[in-house]
Amino acid sequence: MRTHQRWYVPWLFLAAGLAVVVTFILFPFFNTLTLAFTDATLLRDGRFIGLDNFRRMFDDPRFGTALLNSSLYVVFVVPFMVLLPLILATLVAGKGRLLGFFRTAYYLPVVMSVVIIGLIWTNLLDSRGLVNSLLGWLGVIERPIPFLTDRWLLLISAMFVTVWSGLGYYMVIYLAALANIDQSLYDAAAVDGAGVVRTFFHVTMPGVRTTMMLIGMFSSIAAFRVFGEVYVLTGGTGGVGGRNITMTMLIQNEGTGLQAETGYAGAISMAMFVIMGVLLLGQLWFQRRDREDA
Repeated sequence: MRTHQRWYVPWLFLAAGLAVVVTFILFPFFNTLTLAFTDATLLRDGRFIGLDNFRRMFDDPRFGTALLNSSLYVVFVVPFMVLLPLILATLVAGKGRLLGFFRTAYYLPVVMSVVIIGLIWTNLLDSRGLVNSLLGWLGVIERPIPFLTDRWLLLISAMFVTVWSGLGYYMVIYLAALANIDQSLYDAAAVDGAGVVRTFFHVTMPGVRTTMMLIGMFSSIAAFRVFGEVYVLTGGTGGVGGRNITMTMLIQNEGTGLQAETGYAGAISMAMFVIMGVLLLGQLWFQRRDREDA
């Protein structure tokens, strides 16, 4: 029988996926891009004002604070997200019920809601929470440590919660990468008399170098976009005086509510998009250079 190839048949298979991409990715992106150059609010469309929103953004001290907090999040969270899951994956790799129990325990926070995690740690770190009560009972401190009221302690606490909740996710990725390392390399290291530490640095880390760069890329984007942990720990206020507000929280504050300025929120969103794009391109460049040197 003679068959006729119709040009539209492949597009029928792609239609559902394309509809989702256009509706939930492309349309919101271009709508945000348009709003960034207007003075639109929640109740009116607004008019074209050029770069006024961007000028206002750079004069806004809250934007500087949010940019600083999000940048610090990337600087301090990403190294832990790259190294600690690898160490955990190395420790729990292999077979056995006990190792399976630890893998499940480490992965449990991943399946928990960010809100639940935030509430748990809010109660633990409160001035009358378990941590301060235990330290006071042991005589380590005389007054409660202001984990949730001091600017820097609050930011460090949020970083800790982010690392704690994300370790299991990246650990699973590393476990898959460790399974692809040739076992003969470990045997050769053992014959040469290499200990656990030398084997880790000279066999394990080089074997998962590409995965480390990938996780560094993912965790950088996630850290710069942090929202849930800081939002819950601060009760949605961004800390005392809003000093712990992040980029996503600033966008949420400006773009929601009856007094929402969607045009200004769109400008902040586009600035965040550009910063993340530069961060991503920088990591891709570093990854390419590392491959060429290797």
